[in-house]
Amino acid sequence: MPAFTAFGDGYCRPGGEFDNAPIGIFDSGYGGLTVAREIVKALPDESIVYFGDTARCPYGPRSLDEVDGFVQQIGAWLIERGVKIVVIACNTATAAGLTHAQQAFQVPVVGVVEPGARAAVHATTNRHVGVIATKGTIESGAYAGAIRNLDAGITVFSVPTPRFVEIAEQGIRMTEGPIEDFTSLASNVYIRPAFQEIAKEYLEPLRRCEIDTLVLGCTHFPLLKALIGGVVGRDVLLISSAKEAAKDVAEILTRRGKRAEFGHEAAYEFFTTGDDVGEFERFGARVLRMPLGSVSHVDVGSL
Repeated sequence: MPAFTAFGDGYCRPGGEFDNAPIGIFDSGYGGLTVAREIVKALPDESIVYFGDTARCPYGPRSLDEVDGFVQQIGAWLIERGVKIVVIACNTATAAGLTHAQQAFQVPVVGVVEPGARAAVHATTNRHVGVIATKGTIESGAYAGAIRNLDAGITVFSVPTPRFVEIAEQGIRMTEGPIEDFTSLASNVYIRPAFQEIAKEYLEPLRRCEIDTLVLGCTHFPLLKALIGGVVGRDVLLISSAKEAAKDVAEILTRRGKRAEFGHEAAYEFFTTGDDVGEFERFGARVLRMPLGSVSHVDVGSL
């Protein structure tokens, strides 16, 4: 039986087994940086390669077949850069391409749907679970299917909330002040009356369904927790698929003996298909809550 070593991050891993290769993360743009942020918090020794496909954002209105093609392109691009695991940090891309990617790639591939669904199943007491996400994610039925596969007795109430992505990004652009104060500054921005009216229109039907758990089924949505929580009320538990996905990444790497060496100096690289890398640097720093440093451009045609 292998000996296990406990480290300061709270995880045990097989003694002497390390892998300092980076974690690959991708999204249609900025939202996946909420997943990257949770992974940085949970796994501070791990390096990251982040790919934001901003030139083709948003994925939500696109067909699932088209998005699956994007998943294959970007996943292969990340693997060429030596990543040890691929995280699809986009709910639409997870719904469209996770199964295909897991079949096609030799490294583990993690999405954000199943971790969020599992957390919701564990949390609900009245078995009324709400899901909010983009139109594409809701229409795919990915969350409803994942939740019912775990507990067929749960009733899932799904509502597409496409304008929440717009609000999340607009709020970041409106927030001024130091990056380290972003959370408190953004909370003030997001509870503006105009945003609250939109949130009420989306969320009141879920309140009437007496949900006790709400899955934030888009990686932009953790930025809106103050807004969403203010409408659904304190009695409804908000599940962040970003945080749950980070837990899954930690678990997979630990079990496979692929964690970075304790004290390893993590390196973070950021890439975007968008033309304005400066905008990605500024905007991304707000989401990640730390400077991104240099961001590199990748031409879509090279994927």
